[in-house]
Amino acid sequence: MRYQKILSELFIKNRENFTNKMKANTIAILTSNDEMPTNADDLMGFAQNNDLFYLSGIDQEETILVLYPDAYKKENRAILFIRETNDFIKRWEGNKLTKEEATQISGIKNVKWLHEFDATLQLFAFEADGFYLGHNEHAKRVTEKIETQQDRMILWCKEKYPLHEYHRVAKITRDLRQIKSPIEIGLIQKAADIGIEGFHRVLKACKPNIKEYELEAELTYTLIKNGGTRHAFKPIVASGINACSLHYNTNDAICNDGDMILIDFGVCYANYNSDTTRCIPVNGKFTKRQKEVYNAVLHCLKEGAKLLTVGKNHAEYEREMGSLVEDQLKKLGLLTNEDIANQDPDYPAYKKYFMHGTAHHLGLDVHDVGLYSTNLQEGMVFTCEPGIYIEEENIGIRLENDYVITKDGPLNLTEKMPIEIEEIEALMQEI
Repeated sequence: MRYQKILSELFIKNRENFTNKMKANTIAILTSNDEMPTNADDLMGFAQNNDLFYLSGIDQEETILVLYPDAYKKENRAILFIRETNDFIKRWEGNKLTKEEATQISGIKNVKWLHEFDATLQLFAFEADGFYLGHNEHAKRVTEKIETQQDRMILWCKEKYPLHEYHRVAKITRDLRQIKSPIEIGLIQKAADIGIEGFHRVLKACKPNIKEYELEAELTYTLIKNGGTRHAFKPIVASGINACSLHYNTNDAICNDGDMILIDFGVCYANYNSDTTRCIPVNGKFTKRQKEVYNAVLHCLKEGAKLLTVGKNHAEYEREMGSLVEDQLKKLGLLTNEDIANQDPDYPAYKKYFMHGTAHHLGLDVHDVGLYSTNLQEGMVFTCEPGIYIEEENIGIRLENDYVITKDGPLNLTEKMPIEIEEIEALMQEI
């Protein structure tokens, strides 16, 4: 694996927390993600099912985890099924996990080959009253058009065991995963540190007439060189008017002298993610207007981050962030008191220039699982990302940091990534 070994105590504790929330006499079955094809015999890069990884640490395809905390035999309370390797697989694909290696990673002593799953499960399935099964549940996106390994497991179980009760793995992991352990925070910090190094490379490489994808390449080089698994998401390197498109990522335009570049990127390290945004001038010097808008967004970031405190209600937080942006838009001459007085309460005037949310959970998913109806708690990790987008001026500025919620206030994991105008200009002028 590219990343340093994670202590198995993380996964042992995660399983303990998970099984404590299971209903009595039930079995949880978690499956790995599919390897997704592109064309012919090519495959996309494999990405593990994050709930399975959270509970086992196994980062290999064709894996199943079974948890039965009420099993009569202790060895059946946690069973890991992995792909059995052979000389043919080793020659064509390389080494796969041995049973001993899987135990070292996960802390699970009972490791079997995948072909033993059906027969093993049947030995004690009829003693159980129900199953917990996984499904890709997320408020923003669902896999409606793609049948996944999880979907096939649901169909298989309900056909073979139709009279059992069925429950959702996601209902438990959504609650547990939103609070990060110190080990998890350390992994997110590592991802952020790689991103910080990548941003420094971008500052030194940027110049007029460079292509957006050339700057993306600097991020990619740093990520791979430092053991990152992949980009947390396809990087956004948006110069000029492109920065006003929130999810622009074709990254094929020329960066023109006098324009700004919005760079929204993240690093996936050991399956944990960072998510940061910075904006820089193509030629290394902000214009007067660019400074005004940039400082307005920076003010909202600094003041908005202070609101990420234990007990804060997320909806209240977003309203307060909206007020911060509204105030800055007035100072920039983009909104008037009359605009605000006549606004639609359901669509405030500031949304013309700031139309997205400001904070989301961060962890194994970039938009990590979590309940936004729950007040902020110690150990949660959130982004803070205000922005102002002025299409008529070819200016789109968003700034984003990653914060851990602590009892003493938010801890900025991306503090070392340059953000002040003076520092950015100075670094861009270095030869």
